[in-house]
Amino acid sequence: MANETEIPDLPSEITPQSQDFARWYIDVVRRAELADYSPVKGCMVIRPYGYAIWELMQQALDRRFKATGHVNAYFPLLIPESLLKKEAEHVEGFAPEVAWVTHGGNEELEERLVIRPTSETIIGTMYAKWVQSWRDLPILINQWANVVRWEKVTRLFLRTTEFLWQEGHTAHETAEEAQEETLKMLAVYKDFAETELAMPVVDGEKTQSEKFAGAVRTYSIEALMRDGRALQAGTSHNLGQNFAKGYDIKFQARDKSVQYAWTTSWGVSTRMIGGVIMTHGDDGGLILPPRIAPYQVVIVPIPRGNWKETVLPRAQAIRDELTARGVRVMLDDRDSQTPGWKFNEWELRGVPLRLEIGPKDIEKSQVVLARRDTREKAFVPMEGLADAVVQRLDAIQLALYERAVQFRTEHTSDADTYDAFKSTMEGRPGFVVSPWCGDATCEAQIKADTQATIRNIPFTVSPATGKTCVRCGAAATTHAWFAKSY
Repeated sequence: MANETEIPDLPSEITPQSQDFARWYIDVVRRAELADYSPVKGCMVIRPYGYAIWELMQQALDRRFKATGHVNAYFPLLIPESLLKKEAEHVEGFAPEVAWVTHGGNEELEERLVIRPTSETIIGTMYAKWVQSWRDLPILINQWANVVRWEKVTRLFLRTTEFLWQEGHTAHETAEEAQEETLKMLAVYKDFAETELAMPVVDGEKTQSEKFAGAVRTYSIEALMRDGRALQAGTSHNLGQNFAKGYDIKFQARDKSVQYAWTTSWGVSTRMIGGVIMTHGDDGGLILPPRIAPYQVVIVPIPRGNWKETVLPRAQAIRDELTARGVRVMLDDRDSQTPGWKFNEWELRGVPLRLEIGPKDIEKSQVVLARRDTREKAFVPMEGLADAVVQRLDAIQLALYERAVQFRTEHTSDADTYDAFKSTMEGRPGFVVSPWCGDATCEAQIKADTQATIRNIPFTVSPATGKTCVRCGAAATTHAWFAKSY
């Protein structure tokens, strides 16, 4: 990411996806005013329009968390080095990404502090204080927070030094309860991604090489972007008793014995905004699913004649009617810009539905509705307009999901031999499903040869009975889903 003096000017046009997808992505993020570069290396400024999308995501997730019995809390940003070191595998996994605080004011600290890359350590320490008996379990806490991971290569929303996320941390009486929690929250993420973001995902288990540092098992949801790369959209970790033993989370069991708790953690972040952009966007800019669009409808009055006395009052009445139905509406009544300019601007920003109204429309008691996803335009009677708008928003949400599913299907292929695998992996083909022996050496060699990684082993994966590993030729234990990823 550029230094403050090297921050590029705001792009005047959007680079076509076919010309340079990475450039297209950055152009859209900046031109749609979702985020911008900051003078702090590796960090971004989330602008109001981008933050409004994040707020809608937060609300949708938070409802789901609370419906499953979770509550929100907040834990410190700074973590003593001694706490981080208590779980050896965890600290080793995060060591390259850790940012340290060494001074307070002008004084050197007696113990260095970590700016949290994740909060298992500080939360585990607190749980050890709070848990005494099986009656204190389960603990089901989520926190909305920022974290810092010292990234070498950054990209707005997808990978930044500081980002926003939620992290759930739970403690349980039994291994079975912890496993149930881990899978339950992954299912929550899948439902959120597909229902709210119209983003189809593949849910499954990460390999041992790809699991979270310190976890027993890691599960993920994986989405496919329109450039053929995969995006890890959310993870859920069964931590077993590793962190409980490291941070002394013990309790008196029902049989009076002293046992360690079983813990989990799970999280999604602002990279989901990047996922939405790359799942649905086109050369015109953003295409936002209605459920997370800050404005679901933009009303553009056509300024002819004494439009402020004729058209504008009717546009205002339509805005109020739609707002009363729970629709998020922007009435763009600026007279400093032409209707054509507004059409382009709101298309760029991905507003799902545009409503045009002019003097002739009022005479005919109709409006024009234009869909962002298909650009289809239709004349719609003013009578029953609110119902028609709500129905179209629902149709757009579904159409975006179905289009993304179709894209994933068309960009998922099978390869049973290594030559076929390598040939298919040239470029960015999407998902490639191949038999795998389960050996980490094969997994690492495939990554070195092709840059592809195993995204996960889907829960619905077909058996690999009688198949041989795509690389080494040994008996395959499963079909793995490979892709190049962000």
